[in-house]
Amino acid sequence: MKKRHEQKLIILSIGLMLAFSIPISLLFNSEKEVFGYPMILIYLFVVWMISIIISFVIVKKYDE
Repeated sequence: MKKRHEQKLIILSIGLMLAFSIPISLLFNSEKEVFGYPMILIYLFVVWMISIIISFVIVKKYDE
């Protein structure tokens, strides 16, 4: 894997650290519910799923 593709994964990791940080996560800690689930759970699982998809695309597309 080339250096710039490794850098993309590092940027993704830094972005995830920010997205999962307490102040950002608590923005979604509200009484609202989506399909009966609290917003904070929806936020955490959507961010997690998007990060898996992005990392899969980076690794699959640029794996050499």
